[in-house]
Amino acid sequence: MNTKFPANHAASGDTAATQRLKLRDVSIKLEATFLAEMLKSAGLGRTPDVLGGGVGESQYQSFLLDAQSLAMAESGGIGLADQIFADLLRRSTND
Repeated sequence: MNTKFPANHAASGDTAATQRLKLRDVSIKLEATFLAEMLKSAGLGRTPDVLGGGVGESQYQSFLLDAQSLAMAESGGIGLADQIFADLLRRSTND
């Protein structure tokens, strides 16, 4: 479920929409971090010489894994961001 909000809401000074955008962004980033850790545990990125070897290959593999995880989360991922967002939204309206 893609619940991103149009940029014009944030630009209009609508603080509620701005807060929702920030909460959604945080939710997606948290899911991406979770996915990256799960993929690392599953062995993704441990393939030798994926990028041709060299001193910095492990660093670039980590960047690649983070980018792939973020892309997965932004396109729906496993639904964790939706759950986090709903909970954060519920908690922010109760305060």
